[in-house]
Amino acid sequence: MTDQAVDTGDVRPSAQPAAEGHFLGRTRELKELRADIERAGLDTLSGRKAPRARVLLIAGRPGSGRTALAEELVRQVAGRYPDGVLRVRLGEPDGTPVPVERAARELLTALELPAPAGAAEDDLTAALRTALAGRRMLLLLDDAAGAEQVDALLPDAPECLLVAVSGGGPLTGIADVRPCTLGGLDTKSALELLTRYTGSVRITVDPRAAESLVEACHGQPAALVLAGGWLAARPKAAVADLAKRLNTDPEDGADGSPLARVFRLVYDELPGQAARILRLLSLAPAGLIDPHTASSLAGCSVPAARATLDDLVALGLLRPVASPLPQYDVPGCLHPLLRARAESQERPAELQLARARMLERTVRLLQACRAITETDSPQAREKLNAMPREVRFPTPRAAADWLSIRRPALLASARLAVADGELDNLARRLLSQLVRAIVAHVGTQAAAPDLYGVHGLVLDVAERRGLDREKAAALLNLGDLDAQTGRTRDALARYRLALDAGRRANDPYATGRAMESVGGAHLELGDYDRAADWFGRALAERLARGERDQAARLYGRIATAHTYAGRYGEGLRNWRAAVAGHRRSGDVPAHARALSELARVQEYAGRFEESLRTCLEAVEWARRAEDVRLQAALQLRLADTLEHLGDPAAARLHRSAAERMLGEEPPEDETSLEQAVSACEIRSASGED
Repeated sequence: MTDQAVDTGDVRPSAQPAAEGHFLGRTRELKELRADIERAGLDTLSGRKAPRARVLLIAGRPGSGRTALAEELVRQVAGRYPDGVLRVRLGEPDGTPVPVERAARELLTALELPAPAGAAEDDLTAALRTALAGRRMLLLLDDAAGAEQVDALLPDAPECLLVAVSGGGPLTGIADVRPCTLGGLDTKSALELLTRYTGSVRITVDPRAAESLVEACHGQPAALVLAGGWLAARPKAAVADLAKRLNTDPEDGADGSPLARVFRLVYDELPGQAARILRLLSLAPAGLIDPHTASSLAGCSVPAARATLDDLVALGLLRPVASPLPQYDVPGCLHPLLRARAESQERPAELQLARARMLERTVRLLQACRAITETDSPQAREKLNAMPREVRFPTPRAAADWLSIRRPALLASARLAVADGELDNLARRLLSQLVRAIVAHVGTQAAAPDLYGVHGLVLDVAERRGLDREKAAALLNLGDLDAQTGRTRDALARYRLALDAGRRANDPYATGRAMESVGGAHLELGDYDRAADWFGRALAERLARGERDQAARLYGRIATAHTYAGRYGEGLRNWRAAVAGHRRSGDVPAHARALSELARVQEYAGRFEESLRTCLEAVEWARRAEDVRLQAALQLRLADTLEHLGDPAAARLHRSAAERMLGEEPPEDETSLEQAVSACEIRSASGED
């Protein structure tokens, strides 16, 4: 892929923020913050042990350098917290608070701990507090919208430290927190910041003008960065000229802040194409931009977009993100200004078209990301080669790296597309391709938390548009993920809703699948009568459509439910039907497994001689299927049966054969071998098992 899809090896995006040079100023604030770490809390003064982590709050207006100060504090004190530093952002670029559930999930993922798909906020925050108990860690929560977010993530670990960054006031409701409120930089530090862009000569030749410029910017770091970038791009411009222009510039009624005035000056002197790209970047999901995003938003080539983005970085309007692939983000303080420009200078239809182009490009990239993994057939290779060169990936590894690096932006794209409400067709395509790409590269199990959120978005669109077929599919997928994480009753409720939607859509696949899933949920809950009933309904649907192979499988599920309930006669009858069905369809492995289960139930029923004959037949079919694990399980079943029939010598021979098949040394405890092959056999709720 041009400009992007390069083979990055094992490199992944850094968890650390991009370095921007030596930190300037804030000596007093840093000293106060470090002193706050050391000072005795209210609990200590009252003789009680501190129940929770110490909380430091850094507050200030956007552009005041509050995040930079927090990062510098973290750098200075990180050595005291040997278990590491965790970072999470609690606000979207547009100011929307990030759900606590998502933030807790990101922190658990950073700790390499499981975060079950679809888990509730309380469960995730409890898991996070448990994980942090007994650890010495430092948490940095950036862009906190309020005390509720911070309190939910606050560890019950007095040895931890939490640093919160916020634009608001005190974190009301969290005890013993004193905010460090930021103003402007001191004059010396502000001049040094300007010098980084302009060089020392232009500052030293006219120090009064430089000080006047600092005063016009109120010492605000973001405003000074823009002023320095403007001067760096104009080597012949005098510092005095810029200071004069800012001091005489009329205040904007909407926002007369120093940052807004400097931004207006810088923006107004940008070339037309660069200005348009910049203002359209306010549409970028999660504020993360790559050349493809900028190219699709503005309708220009990828190389031209890349060059413009680099120019905007030099002006201080964008920041590069530490990443193996070119990636940038919009400073949060500039996002409202860019959005205001976009809304005032672009017609609503043009903004919607830009969003559509961005989503369409994302869909094509996801298609290519998945297609590169499916080159086993000539048709797949031909389809891949037919894709435009600029969206093709050179290798599967390059595609996987792109998917990993762009994951936050891709998930944000999906959320924004669904929230838009006017691009539902594009949103549906995006969600579909996102699921396929994630599954192709990551796998269903590993990607379950992301897939849960995506399927939820599919459900939102399907309900909004009255798409019952898609609603049924989304509910089935969500139900499966609920069932995998132990929320069986939630899964059952979703399966029933999926059944209703499938019936309304007259979708036989969804209806049959939902019936079987309802039965499976009842089976897991121990309601074997209802399980058998629902499996029977699904069986009737399959038989009516002539789906004999699926019908044979359902006979097995019905037999399992009856066996769990101790109704061995019904279990045997249905297993025999399953055996006959698999034999007619020619499915040798399934035929062998069904015979194995039939023999097992015969043993439960005390029919040991029948079980022996069935086991011997199953061994022959398992040999034809080349299923060594099943053969070993059957050898153990034969051994059990022979022991019941009073032939321990033959039983030992069969156990030895099972051990040889599995390539294991004879275990010290026979139950360990039973566990090794138990996956091939059903369980029983009966005491006879």
